[in-house]
Amino acid sequence: MNLPILLILGALSAFGPLAIDFYLPSFPTLAREFASDVDHVQLSLSAYFVGVALGQLVYGPLADRFGRRLPLLGGIALFTLASLACAMAGSLDQLIAARFVQALGGCAGMVIARAVVRDLCDPLASAKVFSQLMLVMGLAPILAPLAGGWLLEHASWRWIFISLTLFSGLSALAVTLWLPETHRPQAPHIPLRHAGRQYARLLGNRLFVSYALSGGLVMAGMFAYIAGSPYVFIELYGIPADRFGWVFGANAAGFILAAQVNAWLMRYAGPEVWLSRIMILHLAASLVLLAVSAWQPQHLWPLLLPLFIGIASLGCLLPNASACAMSGQAAHAGSASALLGFIQFAIAGVSSALVGVLHDGSAWPMALVISSCAALALLSSLLARHWQAGRPLR
Repeated sequence: MNLPILLILGALSAFGPLAIDFYLPSFPTLAREFASDVDHVQLSLSAYFVGVALGQLVYGPLADRFGRRLPLLGGIALFTLASLACAMAGSLDQLIAARFVQALGGCAGMVIARAVVRDLCDPLASAKVFSQLMLVMGLAPILAPLAGGWLLEHASWRWIFISLTLFSGLSALAVTLWLPETHRPQAPHIPLRHAGRQYARLLGNRLFVSYALSGGLVMAGMFAYIAGSPYVFIELYGIPADRFGWVFGANAAGFILAAQVNAWLMRYAGPEVWLSRIMILHLAASLVLLAVSAWQPQHLWPLLLPLFIGIASLGCLLPNASACAMSGQAAHAGSASALLGFIQFAIAGVSSALVGVLHDGSAWPMALVISSCAALALLSSLLARHWQAGRPLR
């Protein structure tokens, strides 16, 4: 895969992280501006997850029917308009509604990026490319909170969404100029009325569902961290909003490094092998995080080490789970990518909402959700290895 296409796919994959991480430092500011509290501001994050989950189910069949480029450009246009609406929101309810629509547009890039990788690569190469995309999109969690904190300090939270508007416009231009249509002419064009049947077939595939749940559950743990970290870092431990990005970015750097290690590991075994092995490390780190949060230390640093290991391990887990789930789905890559994304973000939406529901003024709710998701993800990955016995990836 050539560099321009890889960079474009990275930008498309970064729509989600940017739209989420960029405005995280503004949670306390939004609560004050709209005379609300952080728990209610978190609803704008949950609304984004719901929109992403539902929207992907639409783009998958569209991408299989009309090709990759046309649905992608339509989704980017919707994201651009909704980002501008977020910047102009006059109330928290308006912001939440605009975030939902923003998600409906932004998820096009996530669905179609995975489908393009499956169009161009076999499962082993897919795992390597997904790992490389983690390097490109992993810069978003490092730079976005830093940039968001800087904009809060020197301008306004509204400029965060204006910046997203500009980013999506540039992405649309790059797609128009440099991303070719990768849906093969000889591939069957599935009628839209058969979308439900196609999703039912995928849900009946135990191997696909097991791998999708593995990836979805660890992603849910990551979004529990995203939802809970502004309160834990800024409110509970007093880190200034403009420095929040440094702590958040350190964990993202670990995520990027692990993703590149994962690409190297593909030389020695396939993605299904490393998925279950690294899942054990992820669960161990999550349980340590839960124990430390129950202790409620006065300083932040005892939480940081298990949190770093847990988030970094996702750099291996997410690309491997995606590559395994997409294996064997070449003829229906758009629908498979859409259902994979729906499962991931539906669970993520529940997990991020749970962090708010369980809020008790400590880091314990965030750690409890993360560790619960890790335990269930390990179980799903072991089930997937069981179903896969004797069936090589292709």
